[in-house]
Amino acid sequence: MNKRYSVLIEKLEKGKLYGIVEAVEKLKELHSTKFDETVELSIKLGIDPKKLQQPIRGSVVLPHGTGKKVKVLVFASGEVVEKAKASGADYVGGNELVEKIKNGWLDFDAVVSTPDMMKVVAPLGKILGPRGLMPNPKTGTVTNNVEEVVQELKKGRVDYRMDRDGNIHIPCGKISFDKDKLVENIIEVIKSVLNVKPSTLKGTYISKMSLSLTMSPSLKLNSSKILQELRTS
Repeated sequence: MNKRYSVLIEKLEKGKLYGIVEAVEKLKELHSTKFDETVELSIKLGIDPKKLQQPIRGSVVLPHGTGKKVKVLVFASGEVVEKAKASGADYVGGNELVEKIKNGWLDFDAVVSTPDMMKVVAPLGKILGPRGLMPNPKTGTVTNNVEEVVQELKKGRVDYRMDRDGNIHIPCGKISFDKDKLVENIIEVIKSVLNVKPSTLKGTYISKMSLSLTMSPSLKLNSSKILQELRTS
């Protein structure tokens, strides 16, 4: 543990549970790097991942974006190519892009594909899958409506997926954002995760939540109070 991190930990009150506004204010105090750190929400789901047939996943368009310029790659052919370019896609193509990726090129943040191109994209599963970049119908990134998805991704859409331990980690913006904008982004993320709860799931769905910066300790949120407020708002 380096000296800077140790100093940050000393600023925290042991065992304290934060509200969202209070946590954002504290993170602004903890920000001590030279770069604009990402604010990340971590959610521990109160479920057994092994008992789920499909991992919990979803997407959310952050009201105030991610603070990051998103490079979008689209696999398409025919007339969709021009539509994708017109909607703001950074790279559009087919087999030539597959070969570039196989050779180590990964200069993009999101991937969209039309359904007919998935047979071309399929061999990239081992490369794109572990990075969370593989197009998937469940997140809307396999679609004929390429223009809308590209525009959402550019505005600040974030796709998320539960890991094997039942955790979800979602970026909610940059620490340079106004406090109110960060709070609104965070609330929108929590609502999205609540909305993708499987209807058959019993018991506690969200058990713990915390907020952190790229290089800061985590602040534990008062999950039960926050969830109760969201349900009644």
